[in-house]
Amino acid sequence: MGGGLQRAQDLRELTGGELARSTGAVAELREATGGGGFGHGGSLRRDRAPGRRVVQMTTVDPRRGIPRTDVVLADPRVASAEERLGRAMVKAAVVAAQARARAGELAPGAVVDAVLAVLPGTATMLRPVVNATGVLLHTNLGRAPLSDAARAALDVAAGTCDVELDLVTGGRGPRGTGAIAALLAAVPGAGAAHVVNNGAAAMSLVATALAGTGNRREIVIARGELVEIGDGFRLPDLLTATGARLREIGTTNRVGRDDYAAAVGPDTAFVLKVHPSNFVVSGFTRSVEVGGLRGLGVPVVADIGSGLLAPHPLLPDEPDAATTLSRGADLVTASGDKLLGGPQAGIMLGDAALVQRLRRHPLARALRVDKLTLAALEATLRGPVPPTRSGLDADQAALRRRAGRLAGALVAAGVDAVAVDSDSTVGGGGAPGVVLPSAAVALPERYAALLRAGDPAVLGRLDHGRCLLDLRAVAPGDDDTVQNCVLRCT
Repeated sequence: MGGGLQRAQDLRELTGGELARSTGAVAELREATGGGGFGHGGSLRRDRAPGRRVVQMTTVDPRRGIPRTDVVLADPRVASAEERLGRAMVKAAVVAAQARARAGELAPGAVVDAVLAVLPGTATMLRPVVNATGVLLHTNLGRAPLSDAARAALDVAAGTCDVELDLVTGGRGPRGTGAIAALLAAVPGAGAAHVVNNGAAAMSLVATALAGTGNRREIVIARGELVEIGDGFRLPDLLTATGARLREIGTTNRVGRDDYAAAVGPDTAFVLKVHPSNFVVSGFTRSVEVGGLRGLGVPVVADIGSGLLAPHPLLPDEPDAATTLSRGADLVTASGDKLLGGPQAGIMLGDAALVQRLRRHPLARALRVDKLTLAALEATLRGPVPPTRSGLDADQAALRRRAGRLAGALVAAGVDAVAVDSDSTVGGGGAPGVVLPSAAVALPERYAALLRAGDPAVLGRLDHGRCLLDLRAVAPGDDDTVQNCVLRCT
């Protein structure tokens, strides 16, 4: 016992108080006095040379506890995520978590949880968003949400399918026959139909096939209809990019049939009538409807924009495909992801000979839609009422009842919420100036950012210092989702 005490005294003399305060020194002191060895804390060696003692202390680097990549990937929870998201994405998350642990930002035992926390639910950066803005067709949210029928059709088309195969003969079949037949059934007055990527693509194909490239023919159009279609893209630029020439007539606010008649000549390819679907000109104005353009001796092409196929009582000033064709248009172009409520697509309906010219033009191949679009479009046309139409037709009294129930549930949970009347719009370049009476739940303004950060995100709108959650574009089945998202932010 005396020898052990002497060795402890020697250590204190050699290293001073700092060594005695270190974990390694305390362990050696315990060993010298019979208290046991170092265990996992480190080791201490004493030189046996007479008259000299040297202390060497080593400690285990805590980073040695960081699990290896293969160990993390083998964790059942991580392995399940790899099946869903792919190895590259999961491994990148593992490497990032290990780096955080090496930097001391993360405990080694928390690496797996950190990996799982950053992995998305699906292998895409897109996140689901509940549209509570009151804008029925929100361009930044992808415009029309697809119906359950259209989503089911996407599942069918996602695999191998008979998109261009005749299963009876085993030979090649016509592409998109189901979608084309559904369009012609919805608009019986059309002699033929064709589908391309989007509305701008439809107009580009029409201009190219009938007036552009080497032909360099003229398109007659009123100045007040030379619109900008969004994100800085302008219709005149799109048309002239095809090689066509524009013959502008009238003034910004007024144009008459005589202006059209005077402009039509040997170089005229067609007269273009464009619905100003994202603005309204009022006051001292005059325009010519499609019916007034008949008899000019050239085709009349009407871009109705919003994709309404038949008249709607709430939108009396919004042109529809069936009426426009019946009044004299030879060809109608429209979008599929607006009031039609389907996928993004450019739809052309009208004279069979004109549509055939478009379909066989070389550019048509470059603008061809894929099987997913064809499937979703057909299901939208044949299936039940799509969400866009349901939202458009929603009764304000029903919306008020939903807002009242939602606000009541939130108040019971301690949230500052109140049901209020609100105004909603069609949006998406359709029915400008039309106000749709709606109902909303008003919350404190701070909820706007909190709800956008949730999963799913909920997008409302700010109005006089409050966050309004307008229910017109929210499916009734999503009310509970909105409630839970709000409660998680509280």
